[in-house]
Amino acid sequence: MSVEAHGHRADELCEQGLKLYERALREGGLRRTDAGPASCLTALGLLHPDITDDQWLRPLPPAVALPRLLGNIAEDIARQRRRESRLADMLQPLIELGTRHAASADAASFTVLSGMDNINARIGRMMAESTGELLAVQPGGKRPPALLNADLARERDMLSRGGRMRTLYQHTTRHDLATLAHFEQLDGDVEVRTLDELPNRMVVIDRSVAFIPANEDRSMAMEVHHPAVLSYLTTTFDILWRMATPMYPQAVQPPSVNGITPRQRAIATLLVEGHTDTAIAERLGMNVRTARVHIAKLAATLGSESRAQLGYLIGRSGILEQEREQEREQEREQEREQERQR
Repeated sequence: MSVEAHGHRADELCEQGLKLYERALREGGLRRTDAGPASCLTALGLLHPDITDDQWLRPLPPAVALPRLLGNIAEDIARQRRRESRLADMLQPLIELGTRHAASADAASFTVLSGMDNINARIGRMMAESTGELLAVQPGGKRPPALLNADLARERDMLSRGGRMRTLYQHTTRHDLATLAHFEQLDGDVEVRTLDELPNRMVVIDRSVAFIPANEDRSMAMEVHHPAVLSYLTTTFDILWRMATPMYPQAVQPPSVNGITPRQRAIATLLVEGHTDTAIAERLGMNVRTARVHIAKLAATLGSESRAQLGYLIGRSGILEQEREQEREQEREQEREQERQR
């Protein structure tokens, strides 16, 4: 496909070329030098050399030129149609193959499970094949004894094969005797730690498969095998684990600061951020009544007489800065302990 200096294709008739062609028809021809600026005329065959004088170009009559040019266009279209047909014949058999592989790759990376029984059964089957590590995030405070008992057999089985368990709960679970009794029934490499807040529920087995909720009521779950997503999830767990406070087998009680308990400091943080009592209770895994009791105790400790004043006194007291410094010191101690174990 050639393009003239004037910016259009050489096989397309331009405005200047049309005027020169009209002039050639009126005058019976054009000097070659006059037709130079419109090379499309010769490319389209509208002008051809005079057989007696090569300095002149003679016009091809429009009645002859038009059918010829239309025939050329029709041939170009037919050629493109044949090319289109060949490409379709070559690639059509491969479309199903490519779709099948893409679908199988997606299915291998992400699978949706429906129903709590199906979800738990699938987790149980994966644990039955594991000899490595179980990582679990269990937000929402204490768990019903029935759920804890349902996990007991498969957890014992995994630990008996040399596996290890690492579980994260919220701080409210530290006072749940049923949860503590559950872990006391397990023999093996088991550790539990707690945090004020946790992300949504998650189970990771051998760092090669994860189960995360697929809807709000957790009646559906996503089984994840995608390496990049697994790496993100396990890295997030490791970060939370380092920040968490040991609960089992050896419990570490976070110290109070100026008479303010760790739970009250967590509530203070959320109060300063402007959360309601209901939102605070949900975030920290407790009921609203308990949250309000802690807010009242915090207000009494700081001498606050109103909700607005409480936020001001929390900021002035410096308790949140003290908590952050304690967390940093705790992280440093954990790093030192890890270095000693190496």
